[in-house]
Amino acid sequence: MSEVVLESLCRRLGALRSLYDQALETMSLEHVNYVEREDVLPIAFSLFHITNMVDAAHMMITGESPIWNDDWNSRVAPTIPDHGKHRTVGEMTAQRIGNYEEFKAYFAAVFDRTQSWLSALDPDELHRVVITRPFPPQIASTFSARAASEHGITVLDAVECWVYQHALRHMGEIEFARSFVGLTGMTS
Repeated sequence: MSEVVLESLCRRLGALRSLYDQALETMSLEHVNYVEREDVLPIAFSLFHITNMVDAAHMMITGESPIWNDDWNSRVAPTIPDHGKHRTVGEMTAQRIGNYEEFKAYFAAVFDRTQSWLSALDPDELHRVVITRPFPPQIASTFSARAASEHGITVLDAVECWVYQHALRHMGEIEFARSFVGLTGMTS
């Protein structure tokens, strides 16, 4: 059964990646950095946030260092060089991407690495516990904590919650926000 779950997860992540690739190719830096009004996050937030969070999730699951570093920071030039998970909406409305082409390269590097790792994963690894109970405060209030087994958050929970579901949520925000800049959604 683990093989079927892993194969499905790989396909779903690939489909989601194709939506992000389509979104990135059909938007400009002006679209991404557009601010509708105060306290409405720009598309730049959703894009940088999910990419940086998937980078961090990969580290938490595999132990590999994140891709994001000082070099990427200088190349992408975000106004706020972190995912903003523990910041307010008010703070994160200031998020902008400085260099869109470099951001797209960072996005591709993060998702390429995650998809490559997932496609080579031993299906039995899906059951490995990544974070045991009791959860630390930063994790205890998350969706993944609600979805976790009695033992803790497994690799499957982490990939489903931290990567797939989280990225799907932000894709919905991006599709909706595209209407603010005169673009259409990408799915029905």
